[in-house]
Amino acid sequence: MINFVGAGPGAPDLITLRGAELLKTADAIIYAGSLINPALLEYAGSGCELHNSAEMTLDQVMAVLLRVHRAGGMAVRLHTGDPSIYGAVREQMDRLKAEGVPYEICPGVSSFCGAAAALKTEYTLPQVSQSVIITRRAGRTPVPPGESISSFAAHGASMVIFLSTGLAEKVQGELLAGGYNADTPAAIVYKATWPDEKVFRCTVGTIAETAAQNGVSNMALILVGDFMGYDYQLSRLYDPAFTHAFRQGSEG
Repeated sequence: MINFVGAGPGAPDLITLRGAELLKTADAIIYAGSLINPALLEYAGSGCELHNSAEMTLDQVMAVLLRVHRAGGMAVRLHTGDPSIYGAVREQMDRLKAEGVPYEICPGVSSFCGAAAALKTEYTLPQVSQSVIITRRAGRTPVPPGESISSFAAHGASMVIFLSTGLAEKVQGELLAGGYNADTPAAIVYKATWPDEKVFRCTVGTIAETAAQNGVSNMALILVGDFMGYDYQLSRLYDPAFTHAFRQGSEG
């Protein structure tokens, strides 16, 4: 049996209870060593094999998973955050499916949730933004046509940009070209929820400068949008005049 496990945003106690239990009972763990907090590996049992996927190819990863499964063991493929976001898990699952190997997915807390917690903010505010765009800038790995940062910026929604801090100047240019004002609130969150987490608040017009001044080029998210501002409307859900399925409001 193979289990894909979301490690959470970084802090070892932010992995799910199910994920921690799977680590404790695994015969082998293949972990994303370039991103995973090594403290998470302390959940592993004494006889567990540990493999750092940062040093492996896809074929090597699959060889370990298949070997452990065919020997009657259970292997965990440990991915940072939640496996469904930039986890490169589909190609692994398709290989397992082709081999007739059963697998399950244990979701995790994504780093974009950890970043909001670090900022003590909410992505969805009434009359400000009700949508969150999760994206990355094209680099050595391209993005599909129509998914440029500038095209997304035209929506003015809350935006979380992964894997792009090393391209901060280009990100800033695309955000401005797409429609965000230079004074739109922004932030760079480095290693959200880790012990050495750092938060750098800035504006769209100062993203590149902020990244350069603080030496941040990886392990960080860029957040953009007026959800980090101060103007918004209160939710109607708790308005005393508002009626819903569980409460009669004063308006009727």
